[in-house]
Amino acid sequence: MRVPKYKGVVDSLAAQIRDGRWPAGHRLPTHRKLATDHGIAVVTASRVYAELEAMGLVSSEQGRGTFVRDLSAASGDEIDQRSVAVDAIDLSFNSPSVPGQAELLRQALRDLAGAGDLDALLRYQPHRGRIQDRTAVASHLRRRGLDVGRERILIVNGAQHGLAVTAMALFQPGDVVAVDAVTYPGLIVLARTLGLELSPLPVTEAGPDLDALEQLCRRRRVRAIYTMPTLHNPLGWVLDDSQRTQLVSIADRYGVSIIEDASYAFLVEDAPAPLAMSAPDLTIYVSSLSKSVATGLRFGFIAAPTELVPALERTIRATTWHTPGLTAAIASRWLDDGTVDRLEAQKRTDARLRQSIAAEVLAGTPYLGHPSSYFLWLPLAPDARPDRIAAALATKQVAVSTAEPFATTPTVPQALRLALGSVPVPDLRLALQAVRQEAERDPYR
Repeated sequence: MRVPKYKGVVDSLAAQIRDGRWPAGHRLPTHRKLATDHGIAVVTASRVYAELEAMGLVSSEQGRGTFVRDLSAASGDEIDQRSVAVDAIDLSFNSPSVPGQAELLRQALRDLAGAGDLDALLRYQPHRGRIQDRTAVASHLRRRGLDVGRERILIVNGAQHGLAVTAMALFQPGDVVAVDAVTYPGLIVLARTLGLELSPLPVTEAGPDLDALEQLCRRRRVRAIYTMPTLHNPLGWVLDDSQRTQLVSIADRYGVSIIEDASYAFLVEDAPAPLAMSAPDLTIYVSSLSKSVATGLRFGFIAAPTELVPALERTIRATTWHTPGLTAAIASRWLDDGTVDRLEAQKRTDARLRQSIAAEVLAGTPYLGHPSSYFLWLPLAPDARPDRIAAALATKQVAVSTAEPFATTPTVPQALRLALGSVPVPDLRLALQAVRQEAERDPYR
């Protein structure tokens, strides 16, 4: 078969970029000049650059041009943990911990070994979790402001599994889900995997544009709204009561489900009531103990409308059969004996300390964050090169995330997302100082 001429141009440019002929941040010829140089049409030149962008070799910015990406920086979905040097300071991924957690696990294992029918934990468990585990979660959620019976709770292997179970049970390929223009990367990866269409909503410092949400629901058949009303990751907002009322009203008016992700909600004291409390028949509430206790515990939960529980339970069976009994037993003990509440209080204090350090180091530099969150959003100048900054920081043994994996719009914001919860406090200060220095001296600004 005859290979189209433009494919040869794509291959040639790709080879030159991979060989390092052009450095990261180099501005490539305009579409018109590329067309002239290679004897192709301008529309074909656009196709060349589109293919190079799909390969992760270049990035296009409206009004500025097409630039060579830094291939040493993270490419693609940072929900996939990248390999970070052992001695690097990792601001790309949150795994918050406080002193004494390992000893808590040792004691929990001793207690399990000496009590009850240990052999039962090695058998198959109910798909949606044992009654005692769901009861423990229901009590925990009541303390969070969500009064829901155990019959509406399902146990899953972390919040990401909870989102996957929800999406697989509710949606078909091609379904439209409304999301913030900047959102949790795990949801973006999940949507791609399942063939869902994410429709981005413009965002402000205080929350999503809910008028835009209503207009979207008028124009299209939106199946669900994915939202993080209490401590948005990565923008840090907490929706107020009026915003929550408006969001629920729109969902109710157009028959749209709400997926409420509460993974970081524990960090906010005296937060407004969860959406699932005011709209229990519309809302699927998903959370876990990954951030509040330990990322390796992999214990999550869904609180769902009664009519959705059977479909969710079937999906748990299809994906993992059940949450491991040993994990669930430890988690439910800690939920019942106050361990989770104590760890959450400690981590709120820890997060506030880390945010205060960030405020000091980044004084005078605009950024978005919540006073008790484990992350912040650092906007850069419109002509800055986030991938170059990330690569420069990597040479200083500091790992950061660009905005790319968080973006649901074709145009990616010029920003960095900094995770504050995985490194010792003294290292955090040094890392943030390095981030500020690199952002201020970026030669592509």
